Amino acid sequence: MFLPLGIRVTPLLYSSRLRQCIKLEPRTDTLRLGRHSIDGSLIEFEADLAGTTLAFATTKPHPFAFRTTWSAQTSAEWGLRFWVNIAISAEDGTIASFDPAQNITLLQSGDRFTAIATEHPPVQVTGHESLEALCADYAQNGYFSRDSRATSASVLVLRFNLEMMRSGTYAAAAADSAPLAIAAAKAALNAHQHAPDATTPHTESLSAIRDIVGWNTIWDATNNRPYTAATRIWNLGTFAVWHNDQTYAALLAGLFDTELARENLATALSATTPQGNFACISTSRDTWVDRSQPPLGSLIAWQLYQRSGERSILEQCFPAMARNQRWWRQMRDPDGTSLISCGTSDVGEALYKGTAFGARNETGMDNSATHDEANYNPETRSLSTWDLGLNCVIALDAEMLSLIANVLGRVDEAVEFETQATTHRAQIQTHLWDESRQIFANRQRHGTFVRSLSPTSFYPLLCNAATPEQTAHLLRQLADPKTFAGKYSLPNATRDDPAYLDNVYWRGRIWPNVNYLVWRALRRTGHYPEASLLAEQSLNLFLQNWRTHRIAAENYNATTGEAMDQGDTDPFYIWAGLLPLMAISELIDLDPWAGLTLTNSGETTQCGPMASRFGPLSVAVDDATLTVTVNNKPALSFTFPGTLTNLHLHPSRISATLHRITNAGRLTLFRQTPEAPLLAHLNGKMIRVIPIAGGFAFDITPADLGAKLDVIFPN
Repeated sequence: MFLPLGIRVTPLLYSSRLRQCIKLEPRTDTLRLGRHSIDGSLIEFEADLAGTTLAFATTKPHPFAFRTTWSAQTSAEWGLRFWVNIAISAEDGTIASFDPAQNITLLQSGDRFTAIATEHPPVQVTGHESLEALCADYAQNGYFSRDSRATSASVLVLRFNLEMMRSGTYAAAAADSAPLAIAAAKAALNAHQHAPDATTPHTESLSAIRDIVGWNTIWDATNNRPYTAATRIWNLGTFAVWHNDQTYAALLAGLFDTELARENLATALSATTPQGNFACISTSRDTWVDRSQPPLGSLIAWQLYQRSGERSILEQCFPAMARNQRWWRQMRDPDGTSLISCGTSDVGEALYKGTAFGARNETGMDNSATHDEANYNPETRSLSTWDLGLNCVIALDAEMLSLIANVLGRVDEAVEFETQATTHRAQIQTHLWDESRQIFANRQRHGTFVRSLSPTSFYPLLCNAATPEQTAHLLRQLADPKTFAGKYSLPNATRDDPAYLDNVYWRGRIWPNVNYLVWRALRRTGHYPEASLLAEQSLNLFLQNWRTHRIAAENYNATTGEAMDQGDTDPFYIWAGLLPLMAISELIDLDPWAGLTLTNSGETTQCGPMASRFGPLSVAVDDATLTVTVNNKPALSFTFPGTLTNLHLHPSRISATLHRITNAGRLTLFRQTPEAPLLAHLNGKMIRVIPIAGGFAFDITPADLGAKLDVIFPN
């Protein structure tokens, strides 16, 4: 679709064997979604109808033209009886006209023209009032009919069959005159195809995230905005925004496109209520203003700021997020303990308002066994339990808001939120630690701990609420095969819990968003081997389903690793991208507390380009040397195994902190100008600068572990 003019070019398939016409809709038809760039310059998918499979590939030679090819991969019926239909229409009913002499279809919209050209002339051209009318025509008359032939119509259809055109190409272009549009469409027919993606684990991971974001990024005509949906497959109305899921969409989009990330964050904030909460879900059919979801948006906004350097992202979101933090404390602390219980306020008319299920929605873990013992009190409009995961996220939110407030110069609010974070951590550490089981858990506000556990038991590491002794006990639980450990991790009910065998939604299955937060928690507290193992397991889980079936699932079976073993999972969900993101971040990360982080494990790989405040950034490891490239030019390399954190790559100043160094090696800064550094310090002491071709090098040894490198060049 060309949005400015409302022109649509829609492929449809017809099988005589089934007497069925399909519009290639992910909800109802058999599609295998392939590559999809963020800007739509590459879109690939396969469609299956009655055993015949076709591959489609679309490229954009420039912003006002596209080219699509189809190719039959397998056939289950005579090609004469299987039809590829290219339907051309306009939202405002503009008439499309076909010129057989030129083999061109043309539409005029004011002073602008759209032309559609095809590699082969169509077998037949028909006219209809709608796509549904086309399918009805096939259902009634089959393909062997001339009754609907036309050269102009509001929906004009170019028909091809696989006997005569087993493969084909069509192209469209918009321009300010008919000749210009026709010439551009014909030129687009010969545009080049995209090369295959690279296949290292990191490039495969980055490509997978790109495809998940690309396919789920859609146009919301109701609100006149682009956004990345949790999934384009669910049918919850003309738009549907889960608050939590939308913030993850912003995080993942930020790898490629800062403006799309900003749009997604704005969409997450769009359902802010006057009371201060973010509606749990907002759709064209219902808005759940009586309840919210865990406020992870501040963490993600902070990461987007780190990646992009765009202070305006923080300015955009801080006021609403600050009100939301205060809303939680005013509305969800019925006993005044500074610990939060889930609830459902007496506002709005949403589905499930004023019910235990509605209150559980605030955790995002709707049917988790951790809620089985929670009772709903209609007087306080809250559950009887303190929810561990929600409390940890709210404490983390306060910490992130303090960081954001400091950047924005809001000193008083920075102090306010840091004080709240400190108080909340202490309450979690004291009241949500079950000494008898040596683990954090949900707890009745006026009684005992809840029996069932989930990976939220590790969230106190994320908000820095656990003591070293508590952390040691948590790591033992993490490694225990009776609870959380296993080939596939992390189950959202312990393996010894009866709920684990339910294997329904939050009862036992693996959820990418939970794995991501636990991985972040382990990284924050310096437990890198455990974090790396979880990242590796998460990637393997993802690739097991992705490589064969291109499935990026909402959740996964914790015993078999299968995604589609039961019906309560979506096959192309946005936060599935968090599983490969962990693997990428083991190499290159925007850590909320350690900034830009690079880790050289010595294993050959490559990843990028990704968005960064310095420009498009790529990382490659070759011959045990990690090299960072910015704007297609080498910026930095190092040969020693280890990690650089808080890396800053400015033209006049490069700085980083050295971690986990096990062997001596060399760090090189590549420069476009020959001027030597004015200053080169390691932990404040001068170090030797070694001039080399194209830059300057520094010798690093394990004795430099924890040291800060600071190099200043002339402006």
